Amino acid sequence: MPYYRSVGEIPRKRHTQFRSPAGSLYAEELMGVEGFSSDSALLYHRYLPTAIVNAEAVADHRGPLTPNHPLKPRHFRTQDLTADRQPAADAVTGRRTLFGNSDVTICFAVATEPSPLYRNAVGDELIYVQHGSATVETVYGALDIAEGDYLVLPTSTTYRVLPQGEARLYILEASGHIGPPKRYLSAKGQFLEHAPYCERDLRGPAEPLTTEGTDVPVLVRHRAGLTRLTYANHPFDVVGWDGCLYPWVFNIRDFEPITGRVHQPPPVHQTFEGPNFVVCSFCPRKVDYHPLAVPVPYNHANVDSDELMFYVGGDYEARKGSGIGLGSLSLHPSGFTHGPQPGAAEASLGADRFDETAVMVDTFRPLEMGEGAVDCEDPGYAWSWSGRGPGS
Repeated sequence: MPYYRSVGEIPRKRHTQFRSPAGSLYAEELMGVEGFSSDSALLYHRYLPTAIVNAEAVADHRGPLTPNHPLKPRHFRTQDLTADRQPAADAVTGRRTLFGNSDVTICFAVATEPSPLYRNAVGDELIYVQHGSATVETVYGALDIAEGDYLVLPTSTTYRVLPQGEARLYILEASGHIGPPKRYLSAKGQFLEHAPYCERDLRGPAEPLTTEGTDVPVLVRHRAGLTRLTYANHPFDVVGWDGCLYPWVFNIRDFEPITGRVHQPPPVHQTFEGPNFVVCSFCPRKVDYHPLAVPVPYNHANVDSDELMFYVGGDYEARKGSGIGLGSLSLHPSGFTHGPQPGAAEASLGADRFDETAVMVDTFRPLEMGEGAVDCEDPGYAWSWSGRGPGS
């Protein structure tokens, strides 16, 4: 993260003796990205974070991915992925794979049960809360998340999700790191004045979280698959930490839209960047104020990317009448020119505000479909611009 935090008890100098009230040395753990060459955090454990007593391979619940072939735009209804179709699911093992490529896996979970302790050692995770709320306990401390929150979990953060009722979660698992776009940050990591959000909008753990336990299982995703490690002591034993690497929360309502006299392109909505993908937030906003402006987007061909739009609030003007509703995902792939629903451009003339909220992911490699997407696809969407079925 772009700024320093200190939580709990830490010694005045790094890598010096720091003892418990009983006199034993606390065990340091340096969490760092890019080796020792980028952001890091230094955590102080009561027990050795290296002490495992067992390791066993776990079968991966993910199925194969299916290419978007024949190539066409597609519509998926996450509102059809309901808890009654997969009862007692949690936010880790209950993830339904929607899409994926070598850079990112995109999942959806309807979480009603506590998750196991989990660690993704492949890359950062970004969790968006479409509906509901949960407490996310991490080795850094606990964070409460609710509707509209984005939660960034750095690689190899041990955590578990405790939903309060039903939580509907949209989850991106990257093959690398997720953070604010570099153009929003100074050379020293501070948010710049033109950024649509800043440090004041972010929430991080406020105090350590300590939990007793022995022989504690932790499910670990790594590049070879899934392993269940059993730790001699509970990993939530940190008495303090400091640094610039930690989980943090940003709510989509705190994104300040950038508007103009004519229609603004999607990069003004960018919120995060990851390896070969970006995440944008479309929020309620004043729209174009040129007297001849056409507020809805023009037809466009994303020649280098697949565009995946998740509709989470309000009424998305550009595709009104296409069958898309709250909870829908539209996939507009590279190689297909897409745009507003017929008649939407004319209908938008004179509008001064759009009340819509959506999360967009643009990937620079093609997205393939997972079992969750196949299970909730609307087969008629591709023809919604023409009003005709295939071959008619």
